[in-house]
Amino acid sequence: MIENIILFKYGGNAMTNQNLKSKILENICSLKDKGYQVVIIHGGGPFIKETLKVANIESDFVDGLRKTTPEAMEYVEMALKGKVNGSLVSIINGMGHKAVGLSGKDGQTVLAKKHMHEHKKNGKVELVDLGQVGDVASVDTSLIEILLENDFIPVITCIASDKKGLDYNINGDLFAGHIAGALSAKQYVILTDVDGLRLDKNNPDSIIYELKVAEIDRLKEIKCIQGGMIPKIDSCKIALDKGAKLARIINGTVPEQITCLFENKEVGTAISI
Repeated sequence: MIENIILFKYGGNAMTNQNLKSKILENICSLKDKGYQVVIIHGGGPFIKETLKVANIESDFVDGLRKTTPEAMEYVEMALKGKVNGSLVSIINGMGHKAVGLSGKDGQTVLAKKHMHEHKKNGKVELVDLGQVGDVASVDTSLIEILLENDFIPVITCIASDKKGLDYNINGDLFAGHIAGALSAKQYVILTDVDGLRLDKNNPDSIIYELKVAEIDRLKEIKCIQGGMIPKIDSCKIALDKGAKLARIINGTVPEQITCLFENKEVGTAISI
């Protein structure tokens, strides 16, 4: 097993600003000089939205989740694998490192299963078919490990196929959490648009610097964890349950926070078992 793996989930507004993107990737890749192995997982919601708009495909959402038709899936893959993944790989290679662009389909790294969404309506729970939206069924880390052993940086997007070869778009946070766990990552780091989880989302000074998994349910009940923070915290729990040593949520729009991770400074929200 490869040690000292730091897995980054890269997303949010930090992906749309070209200058910021370069600084973030520079800080991530600099960890290799400190003896760490780096894996980058990414989604790309804004790019999917833009690509579907150009293709004149309407997006239908249920509880914030995009329904994905077979026609839309083709453009989702085009946005994630072609545009976003290709761009990240080019930037990293341009810095003198060796990046390899993948999706979960490559080497059957991630096997997907169809996601059936539970939607609450009038107090009742009904299952909603979201089309080609998937969950992670299993992870095979062998291809990632071969790349790491040979000094490559795997850059992986959140698309995977099921056993029959049907493609699925998977939530990037949950996808990353499963892979971080399977790799027993030393740290699983989510880059988001805020400095960490806040006890009061409107108060920047109320950051929770340390959080135990056992406290998550209570924080959901009091609506401290809500909206887009839910899949991020859930993915941290998945990563820790499956073998990651530590999970952390930091501000991707402040690239310096990445290098602070190993300087014994309080940065972001650190989550542990």
